[in-house]
Amino acid sequence: MLKLGNIALDVPFYQAPLSGYTDRAMRVLAHRYGAPLTYTGVILAKVALHKKAFDRLFFQPTVDEGPVGAQILGSDPDTMAAAAAAFTNVGFDLIDLNFACPAPKVLRRYSGGYLLKETETAIKIIQSVRKSVSCPVTIKLRAGFDKSPESIDKFWQICQGAISEGIDALVIHGRSVKELYRDKGDWDIISEVKRRFPQATIIGSGDLMDAETIVNRIKTCGLDGVIVARGAIGNPWIFNETRALWEGRPKPERPSLTEQGEVYLEHYEMIAETRPMLKSVRYFRKFSVGYCKNHPQRKMIQADLIAAKSRDDIYSAVKKWFGVGNNAKSD
Repeated sequence: MLKLGNIALDVPFYQAPLSGYTDRAMRVLAHRYGAPLTYTGVILAKVALHKKAFDRLFFQPTVDEGPVGAQILGSDPDTMAAAAAAFTNVGFDLIDLNFACPAPKVLRRYSGGYLLKETETAIKIIQSVRKSVSCPVTIKLRAGFDKSPESIDKFWQICQGAISEGIDALVIHGRSVKELYRDKGDWDIISEVKRRFPQATIIGSGDLMDAETIVNRIKTCGLDGVIVARGAIGNPWIFNETRALWEGRPKPERPSLTEQGEVYLEHYEMIAETRPMLKSVRYFRKFSVGYCKNHPQRKMIQADLIAAKSRDDIYSAVKKWFGVGNNAKSD
């Protein structure tokens, strides 16, 4: 069991916030296949201050998603606090503060991973958000802005400050902001955080692409749990597989081509509910790579799906390669 404040999860892993991916469609499928908790992708905190923009977003949680957290991004403590309150008011169960994003456009706004350079601001944000909501609050951070001694020292200061302020979990990615996604994440430093702060809930992140690796990290790193990010893109079955191994059961067989095709089309149709046809087709291409990984003709089907320009093209490709999807819905 994994406890995040007053929320108890029955397994020590869940779906990570993933910018540009973890919308309602991905969350619904992750929950169905065994994720006990899901998150939105990162959301700019200032959106909450603009009611029309806030109301237009397609992220409000629904009953078929299970518990859902909102991850917010910003640099102003008051704005972050207001955003956290707004998101909990529309039904989110947790708030995650993003101190990790390495995207240049985010760093230029002094947000995300940039806050690992600004210890005082980071702690003020935690304090303000903690006061504004009664739900669990977690933070996602990387192992320093870079690998310099000064940066590592600030990382430890933020960890200590967050725990002192009553943060419900530290979610740590084992690369620095400057490392982006190069090489492998450093799980030793994540384990070291748990050794230094044994009373705190410490969650690990990074390079968890299959059930075996997930379970191994949980069992060998001494952490309270892990989050699954890129490994779940186009692969909701990863949660079911991880549950089985964690509970000592055999790993399930990979889903049949029929099931893969049906889930693919269901995922697409949920995307299409909130976007015009052309935009939905383009947006969904990034999920296709994940869905193709377990197909014996991966490269050929991936080429067909990436080339699709309409709903009919998608259905034709899925019918050809997965044997399902006779009729596309009307636009």
